[in-house]
Amino acid sequence: MSTTYKIAAAQIDVHLAQPEKNLAHIEEMLRETAWEGAHLTVFPECAVTGYCFDSLEEARPYAEPIPGPSTDRLADLCRELKTHAVVGLLEEAGDDVFNACVLIGPEGFIGGYRKVHLPFLGVDRYVSPGDRSFQVWPAGELRIGMNICYDSAFPEAARCMALDGVDLIVLPTNWPPAATCFAAHAIQTRAMENHVYYLAANRVGTERGVAFIGHSRICEPTGGTVAEATHEKEALCYAEIDPAIARQKRLVRVQGIHHIDRIQDRRPEMYGRLLDPVEKPA
Repeated sequence: MSTTYKIAAAQIDVHLAQPEKNLAHIEEMLRETAWEGAHLTVFPECAVTGYCFDSLEEARPYAEPIPGPSTDRLADLCRELKTHAVVGLLEEAGDDVFNACVLIGPEGFIGGYRKVHLPFLGVDRYVSPGDRSFQVWPAGELRIGMNICYDSAFPEAARCMALDGVDLIVLPTNWPPAATCFAAHAIQTRAMENHVYYLAANRVGTERGVAFIGHSRICEPTGGTVAEATHEKEALCYAEIDPAIARQKRLVRVQGIHHIDRIQDRRPEMYGRLLDPVEKPA
C-alpha cells in the first residue's frame, strides 16, 4: 500500500527588512497547516527577509548563516508540530550572500539550496549565484528537491533532480507581473516532462513598486493542476500526493501500443550542445 502526504503552499505577504514580523507570520501559517495535517508547507522566496533590496550593503544585515537563528527557531516549531517546512531567506557565507531556501523538519535542519539562476531584479542583482549542485533531500519517505523562482525557467534544473529520484520539486518564488504567463503554464510543464509533483509558493503584496501576483499552485506528475491560489490575496492551498505515482516513470497508455518513459527514452548522447558555452552579445 502506498503512502500519501498532504502538502501545502503558503501564499503570504512579506515585509521588506522586517524578519521578526515575517517569522511570526510564517509560524502562524505553519501552525495552521500542521493543524490541517500537512506533512510539508512551502513558503515564498525570501519569506524571512523580503526581496527588493537596492544594494548588497542594504541586504547584508538581514542575511544569516544556514543553519542559523531563523532555521533554529523554525526547527523548534517543526519539532513541536511534527511537520516539515521550506522557507526562503538570505544566507551569509563568508563574503558571499546567497538567495537561499531551507528544508526543516522535526529532526531540525535537513538541507539548504542556493539559487543558481539569477535574474536582474531585486536582491538577485547583488547576491552570488548558487555554487552547489541540485540535490534531493528526505522529508520522511518523501524525496524533495528545491529550486527558487527563476530556476524553474531552466528545465535542466528539474531534470537533474528527476534523474536523482525526486518525488516533489518545490519552488519558493516571487513572481512579478511579467511572469503571469509563466506562472500559468511552466510549472505544469516541469511536472509533466519529469513525471514529478511540483509545488510553487508565490507571494502577494507590493515591495518598492514591484507587485507580486500570487497564483501559487500544486501540479501532479501528468502536468495537471490539483490546487491553485488566487492572484491577489494570502491563501493556503493543499494537495494529497502519492510518491509511488511519481516513481513510476513508465506510463502504459495502451498495452503493447503506446508506452512513455521520459527518463529512459532520453538520448543524452545527442545533448552535448547543452554543455557548450554561449557567447555573450556585444
